[in-house]
Amino acid sequence: MTASPKTGAVDKRRLILDAAVRVFATRGFHHCRVSDVADEAGVAYGLVYHYFSSKEEILNTLFLERWQIMLDAIAEIDARDVPARDKLYAVAGFIIDSYRHDPDLMKVIIVEVTRAANSFGALHLARIREAYAGIAGIVESARGEGSFKSGIPSEFAAMCFYGAIEQLLTGWIFEVLPRADDDYERAKGLVVEAICGGLESGHNGASG
Repeated sequence: MTASPKTGAVDKRRLILDAAVRVFATRGFHHCRVSDVADEAGVAYGLVYHYFSSKEEILNTLFLERWQIMLDAIAEIDARDVPARDKLYAVAGFIIDSYRHDPDLMKVIIVEVTRAANSFGALHLARIREAYAGIAGIVESARGEGSFKSGIPSEFAAMCFYGAIEQLLTGWIFEVLPRADDDYERAKGLVVEAICGGLESGHNGASG
C-alpha cells in the first residue's frame, strides 16, 4: 500500500522539522542555514521552502507545537482532583520527561526561544506566559484553600517553579548535572519540595 499524496506531504514536513531539531541543537540556530536543514533531512533545498518560508518559521513551528503540548498537559493536570503538590509534581514530571525523551528539541526550545529575550523569546512571550499562568492557577487554588501560604503571590511562585525546572534542564543541556534515569526521577521530587516545602528545615538557626 502506498501513502496518499497528503500523507507523503505531511511526512516530508515532519522529516524537515525533525532534521531542523538535530541541526539547531548541534550547531545553534544562528550558525546554520536552511541548506543545512535540507542536507540533514536528505531533501532538496527548495523543498524546505515549499513548507517553510525561512529557518525562523521552522523554529517558530517547533516551539509552538511543543509548547501547546505542554499547555494542554498543564490544563489536564490542573483538572485532576488531587492536591496542589501532586499537580505540581505531575507538571514537573511532564517537563522533565519531555527533556529525557527528546533532549535535542527541549534544548532548542530553551536555548533558542525561551531564553532568547531579545528575539524569539520576545516574539512568543504571550505563549510563554500562558504556561506561567497555568501553573499560577494551581498555586492560587491552593492559596485559596489555605494549603499554600497566602503571602506569596501565585504568579511569583509559578515563575520560581518553572524557572527551577528550566534551570535543571539547562544543567543537563550543558552537562553540569548527572543525567542518569535516577537523577531525572529524583529531580522531580526535589524541585517540588524546594518550591512547595521551601528551603528551610523548620528549625530556625539550624546550620545543616
